[in-house]
Amino acid sequence: MPKKAKPAGTGKEEGPVPCKQLKMEAVMGPSTLNFSSPSSLFESLISPIKTETFFKEFWEQKPLLIQRDDPELAVYYQSLFRLSDLKSLCSQGMYYGRDVNVCRCISGKKKVLNKDGKVHFLQLRKDFDQKRATIQFHQPQRFKNELWRIQEKLECYFGSLVGSNVYITPAGSQGLPPHYDDVEVFILQLEGEKHWRLYHPTVPLARVYSVEAEDRIGMPAHEFTLKPGDLLYFPRGTIHQADTPPGLAHSTHVTISTYQNHSWGDFLLDTISGLVFDTAKEDIEFRAGIPRQLLLQVETTALETRRLSGFLRTLADRLEGTSELLSADMKKDFVMNRLPPYVGDEAELSTPAFLGGQLPRLDSVVRLKFKDHVVLMVGPDQHPSSHGLRFPLSHMDALKQLWNSSAISVKDLKLTTDEEKESLVLSLWTECLIQVV
Repeated sequence: MPKKAKPAGTGKEEGPVPCKQLKMEAVMGPSTLNFSSPSSLFESLISPIKTETFFKEFWEQKPLLIQRDDPELAVYYQSLFRLSDLKSLCSQGMYYGRDVNVCRCISGKKKVLNKDGKVHFLQLRKDFDQKRATIQFHQPQRFKNELWRIQEKLECYFGSLVGSNVYITPAGSQGLPPHYDDVEVFILQLEGEKHWRLYHPTVPLARVYSVEAEDRIGMPAHEFTLKPGDLLYFPRGTIHQADTPPGLAHSTHVTISTYQNHSWGDFLLDTISGLVFDTAKEDIEFRAGIPRQLLLQVETTALETRRLSGFLRTLADRLEGTSELLSADMKKDFVMNRLPPYVGDEAELSTPAFLGGQLPRLDSVVRLKFKDHVVLMVGPDQHPSSHGLRFPLSHMDALKQLWNSSAISVKDLKLTTDEEKESLVLSLWTECLIQVV
């Protein structure tokens, strides 16, 4: 399963604090989500807010609250995960820590109530009812196809891993103290109501998860209550806490998170090594040894600093003239840990249409399947890939043709021989990545 981030949690019990409200749209939202494409899914998820408005005004900048009075959408949200689902899930072999956490916020601190080993539903329900504990269910898309569907499309849309956690909190309680996360957070309220308080970040666009003390965060910047069908977004670093109001039913929400370790700084750290590797093969200055005892010095001299600055300028000049960089860890991590395409009923997996249909020949016209899940990477020969198909660099133009075309004749692929053309499409067809049209 994907390596997922710590998603947003819940907060601490207190009475309402007067403060300004988030932007709220009173327009009716859609009844269901649109899965026709990754962009359509995201547009329907944040409807009625337009995508352009979201990325211009809210993304990585400030929270967005969308409150909807739409009974049909509320019913759909409730279908994503319910408290009643836990009984059957526990029978499938859930374990504390790996699958489920049980916790409660007491006096501003998180108290973990996990047992050892396998989760038993009766004990879980006892902790929920008697200890007023929050149940945190990790990565529910492993068991709930509709969440798999949503997250798979969002991973295609963002080009980043997408994680999720479900939080179920009884009335008059909360699970986590005020904290901020290292991910972009989307909250979908599924059951009951949740009272939220958001605070200005102490570390905007934070790179790590951190708990914040009540006396440090001040008054809430935003305060509101989510109901089924509502959506909340806030950027990484946003301090938040939430509780289920007393006297009401339990609250269930799913936190969908993305963009962990996905900043420009992360990208530079990831790609610069490949650039240095390539440059050192061609530039003897990069292969020259560092001064004796450099690693033993307490401080770097001005001469050494100038030398490093010169190397960086050389790399910058080379970067501006490069269209393709060696694929590094960020892309590999995404490819290897992302969710597979959602293909519907398991019976469909054995149909000829899914398996690729007719065998491709030289005179066939073919198209790429699951294009949103296909990533082309260039890597050094001495590091064979453990995931995906591997082709010679001479095949890159032909692969790009397949990527850029809605359909293309095999004989038109930019390869030297007909044998290479047929071998390429057969390799892709065997992995169900192309089909004859």
